[in-house]
Amino acid sequence: MLYSGNIWFAFAASSLRYLFFAGIAYLFFYVWKKKAMFRYKIQKQFPGAKAVTTEIKYSLLTAQIFAVVIYLFVFGPVSAYTQIYTDIHARSLWYFFFSIVVIIFLHDTYFYWTHRLMHWKKIFPYVHHIHHRSHNPTPWAAFSFHPLEALIEIGIIPLVVLIIPVHPFALAVFGLYMIVLNVIGHLGYEIFPVQFIRHPFFKWMNTSTHHNMHHHFSKCNYGLYFNLWDRLLNTNHSKYEEEFTRVVKKAKDEKNVTATDSHSFSI
Repeated sequence: MLYSGNIWFAFAASSLRYLFFAGIAYLFFYVWKKKAMFRYKIQKQFPGAKAVTTEIKYSLLTAQIFAVVIYLFVFGPVSAYTQIYTDIHARSLWYFFFSIVVIIFLHDTYFYWTHRLMHWKKIFPYVHHIHHRSHNPTPWAAFSFHPLEALIEIGIIPLVVLIIPVHPFALAVFGLYMIVLNVIGHLGYEIFPVQFIRHPFFKWMNTSTHHNMHHHFSKCNYGLYFNLWDRLLNTNHSKYEEEFTRVVKKAKDEKNVTATDSHSFSI
């Protein structure tokens, strides 16, 4: 019988995971290295304290909704009807890692289509509007959802555990991947090099600029991890690559100027 766990532990784990990754990113880019990293800022202004507080408030609520669904389907009574397996030796180690890759690609597809649906004008005001209060997002916006959107977002977990055999540790690895990429998407700073979007492999990965433009313009750039569906369906912003290049080159130029000034001063 699958260990039912403790729902309070699930609440704490979900909240701490969010607070750790979003908190570290926020402290580094918005507090500790705010001045030094400013040249990498995509939108050259900072959101107000009220906007950041709103992001944190809704994100903490989302973390609890995520915890309830994960508890029910992975550790709770519903788990008996899923394809979760707890004996790591029941399937090969190859399958364990393969299942993580499958979940990531399933989630990217699930996210793209549910995201586009939530932008439908008849649904947007009731579900997705909270997330788009963050016109200039910070890492705290990663989970800043209306409760209904939070249920849609975590819907990938029931879908996965009902259709494919999966170990809880594989879900845990996926969860870490998800929060890290989500925080990067809402970072507000571009951390990738200029060659990134021209590389034959990495051009299929999304960047901070990609999702930042979605928050700024709304009707574009719907993807989460990969730039696959946006490219296939022509929903990338027409100036996405141009904006990415502008942001990265400007940061590089400012860095070179600073280095030159410092060298001149030392002489």
